[in-house]
Amino acid sequence: MELRALRYFVTVAEELHFGRAAERLSIAQPAVSQQVARLERELGVRLLDRSPRHVRLTDAGRRVLDAARETLTSADRVRIAAGRVITLRIGMAPGLTRRLEAGVEALRSSGPWFDLALVDLPVTARLRALRRGDLDIALARGEVGEPGLRVRTAWTEPLHAVVSVRHPLAEREVLTPRELAGSLLRLPSRRCDPPLHDAVRGALGRAGVRPAVGRPMNTTQTTLVEVGADARSWALLPEEQLTEASSTRVRVIPLDPPLTVTGQVITRVDDGRPRECADLVVEAFRHTA
Repeated sequence: MELRALRYFVTVAEELHFGRAAERLSIAQPAVSQQVARLERELGVRLLDRSPRHVRLTDAGRRVLDAARETLTSADRVRIAAGRVITLRIGMAPGLTRRLEAGVEALRSSGPWFDLALVDLPVTARLRALRRGDLDIALARGEVGEPGLRVRTAWTEPLHAVVSVRHPLAEREVLTPRELAGSLLRLPSRRCDPPLHDAVRGALGRAGVRPAVGRPMNTTQTTLVEVGADARSWALLPEEQLTEASSTRVRVIPLDPPLTVTGQVITRVDDGRPRECADLVVEAFRHTA
């Protein structure tokens, strides 16, 4: 029994579609079908019910799926123990260069068992790529609650107010959320970054502040330019996101009481890689910045 056949079967079982499984595996569809059929012959059971309209797991297929995942996980543990390099594909969140650098150094100190590939995608595309298997780990700010994903909080960072230098409160060293409630709030676009949008709104709601909301924000840099040009608006952005963007036309002011947003390390629930890999990443990104 080949590990390749088990991996192909697991992929088809996750996608319930031979074409999508082949695309995810970056191979031709007939090769996937042949390997799954060979596995069925070898085991002497039908693992999948196939029809022109659907692919479904049989009862035997569901039992074999759990065992196949365990076998693939064990195989990866053997590769790690043998010193074989595994590529970890991490989907980045914006404004995390320092945390990424510190996290990577912490991972390197655990041993030379992995190679790192950083992928820069918008958060919605990042989570889709993770579900498809194109990423091993995704980083995101805010609460992520999607089926099939395992989410673990790795860090917390403060939200800071961003105002134009011409804003009436621009000379203050500290601001309260209530003092800013009379200005127009620019929120992260929910279409582009639902977790961060919801996290900022939730933090303000818990503080009892419900300001008027203006046009959604896009990138950090465009937000700084637009807020800098409008003395009537303000934005709330994570501290680390602001360290990599600058503008002479805005002021970044801490809040009192502070508002915070959490940072998440996200993996697939059914990831075939050892759980120890994700645990190491969580620990590496916790308390590093």
